[in-house]
Amino acid sequence: MFAAQSMVRTLINQGVEICFSNPGTSEMHMVAALDRVDGMRSVLCLFEGVATGAADGYGRMTGKPACTLLHLGPGLANGLANLHNARRAFSPVLNIVGDHAIAHRPLDAPLTSDVEAVCAPMSRWVGSVSASSEVSSMALEAVRQAYGPERGVASLVLPADCAWSNEEPDVLPKTPMPSLLPVAGEQIATVAKAVAAAKNPVLYIGGSACLEAGLHAAGRIAQKLDCRLVMETFAPRVSRGASRVSPMRLNYLAEQASEDLKDCDLLVVAGSKPPVSFFAYPDTLSELTPAGAKIAHLGGPADDITAALEALAQMLDAPAQPKLAARAPAPALTNEDGPLNPGYVGLSLWRHMPDNSVICDDATTSGMGVYPWLENGPDHEWLCLTGGAIGMGMPLAIGAAFATPTHQVFALCGDGAAAYTLQALWTQAREKQNIINVVFANHSYLVLNFELARVGAGEPGPAAAAMLDLSNPKMDWVKLSEGFGVPAVRARTVGEFDAALQAALTACQNNEGPQLIVAEI
Repeated sequence: MFAAQSMVRTLINQGVEICFSNPGTSEMHMVAALDRVDGMRSVLCLFEGVATGAADGYGRMTGKPACTLLHLGPGLANGLANLHNARRAFSPVLNIVGDHAIAHRPLDAPLTSDVEAVCAPMSRWVGSVSASSEVSSMALEAVRQAYGPERGVASLVLPADCAWSNEEPDVLPKTPMPSLLPVAGEQIATVAKAVAAAKNPVLYIGGSACLEAGLHAAGRIAQKLDCRLVMETFAPRVSRGASRVSPMRLNYLAEQASEDLKDCDLLVVAGSKPPVSFFAYPDTLSELTPAGAKIAHLGGPADDITAALEALAQMLDAPAQPKLAARAPAPALTNEDGPLNPGYVGLSLWRHMPDNSVICDDATTSGMGVYPWLENGPDHEWLCLTGGAIGMGMPLAIGAAFATPTHQVFALCGDGAAAYTLQALWTQAREKQNIINVVFANHSYLVLNFELARVGAGEPGPAAAAMLDLSNPKMDWVKLSEGFGVPAVRARTVGEFDAALQAALTACQNNEGPQLIVAEI
């Protein structure tokens, strides 16, 4: 027996059910503990960015933390980009990061690093076990920190000797975890008063306000006030479809976002912060709240924003039910031999996607083309690229599929983004997950071509153009996918994609595992 087993049992008692791992020598006693103790599923990932992205997807869909097991500072560093997305999504994630044995650290072995310092930028809490007697209590504290109340990334550093010690700390029982904070009635009344005095208010929502219950309450308020309901551009998770309230999604481009909010005299912020442009641009304001408009804060990510919206709706005597658009049948295809574009991908999803599907969007420009087509289609959950760090889609889908095993999961990926974490396909295949991956192959960092023009850097010359080009050589996504064990097909026309999607759905319904469609656009 060794101390790591007490840690695993303590985590299981707190409801931690799955570990996405890429371990090394320092974590071997944790690996053995996961083998010897029943109750926590371990999932091998070939790259740490896949493990952290999967934990993010699981956290977004369940509201509770998955665990990662990572190897020292360099292993953790490989996963930081998707931890950045998880932090921006306020996803509960628990990283267990192995470190050298305490007495070995001063010897400055090749993998020695300041692990806590590597954890810090993407974690809301960092802890380090200093003795084997602390293993269980620190594990419990790490879970508490992941729960919040402002949920987020908690990272626990576990030295190898603290894990292998034959001192077996007490296994700690299930302990109540922090919940979201209630918004004070006085604050809600202040917002209600401000709304009543405004001529053209906008209700701006984000975070958990974009889930079904929050959207329902926000829709009631918007209907009562006859005002615009706008959501942040990259909300962590949006409940969408014909039975849900559909807010306007704030445009990505700053100029268009300013148009979305123009003439507003009061911005009511619920579950987010006042909007800013994604980047700074010459001679362009970064803050998007119109000049002269007041801001009323209803609550942020640590607050029970759904309850606050419901209380505000009641205070405003809003109707009990918001108006919803009727679910419309998807139009028939009329251009089957025509070239494929993202809109036709959205149309095919509208035609064939099952209710309660989950879409993990890492397709930037192409995802923006798919999104509007599904507004009044089948009910689904849309997970956004919260932090802008591409390479999230396929890993996020792994976690979402473990969280919702009876629901169809899609990963929409740009080809450049997919290349960051294509190792996720191997884990999907190994775990026989019924995920449909769509790779939009435009053989370019297309969004950066737009940005190059917008920042005023001038016309691109050969060197600049080459840095944004992925066509020399073109990646063969069919071969890449098949090499990781995932069947793949290529679609160049509208009809080919529609047929490929139907075939992929049939394969998933028959539990044949993950599929990939290359959408040549």
